[in-house]
Amino acid sequence: MAKKTAPKPKAVRGAKAGGRAKAGPSTTKSAKAGGMTFAEVMSALEGAGAEKTRAIYARQGAQAPMFGVAFGFLQQLRKRIGVDQALALRLWETGNFDARNLAFKIADPAALTPAELDRWARDTTARMLGVYVGAIAVEGPHAGAKSREWLASKDERLRRAGWLLTAAMAMRDPAIPDARFSELLGKIERGIHAAPAAEKDAMVHAIIAIGGRSAALHEAVLAATKRIGAIEIDAGTAGCRTPDPAEQLAKLWKWAAMGKFASPSAREQNQDSPRIRC
Repeated sequence: MAKKTAPKPKAVRGAKAGGRAKAGPSTTKSAKAGGMTFAEVMSALEGAGAEKTRAIYARQGAQAPMFGVAFGFLQQLRKRIGVDQALALRLWETGNFDARNLAFKIADPAALTPAELDRWARDTTARMLGVYVGAIAVEGPHAGAKSREWLASKDERLRRAGWLLTAAMAMRDPAIPDARFSELLGKIERGIHAAPAAEKDAMVHAIIAIGGRSAALHEAVLAATKRIGAIEIDAGTAGCRTPDPAEQLAKLWKWAAMGKFASPSAREQNQDSPRIRC
């Protein structure tokens, strides 16, 4: 039997590439101006779903309802839609994993309210979309306030989001003093072993990002990881290997040098946001 492939709308195939994601004034498009309606998007997502992809996402923490849409297809939709904040919010309301994945890609970071950021952070269970929470927050005007608020929260879902936002800030916001990340590195060192699994995983991502910000912070992270020792995380059924910070940082600094960047952070700032490119 021939392998079934996901449908590919003609209009999507001919779409132009989207621009670089960055904070700034809203550029929300109307569906009538060349984007897509809510019904069109949901129909396209449902038609592109695949059981194999659903199984992969489920192992990453994604929950039903979901269609199982490949990231390549989501990118095609993103390029066709552009930035559409109203559509992004409506897609989020569905609770559908694939719709929410696309919402991150077409949302306007500058238009997301603090309450909406809180909701997106709380409602995100899948590991991959957790990274997007930090990515979209750092592009908007509320990153600093949300960083402090989430890290101090009694809700472990928000603390997890706070550490993923820390990672995004370390890699993508050069205006923040390194002293802030030294402070947060100390907080991680003191609390990582007692943290819940999901928060601990986010802390590891923050450690790696902090170590990629500057040469001085790289050295501080390497020293901290020796004091921290082995980091045990119960991944449950996800089967995700927690990256070793020292090993991952060695790769990131090597790639930065190959590209003639001063640091992994500088290299990251030269790319689209992970919510757009991944």
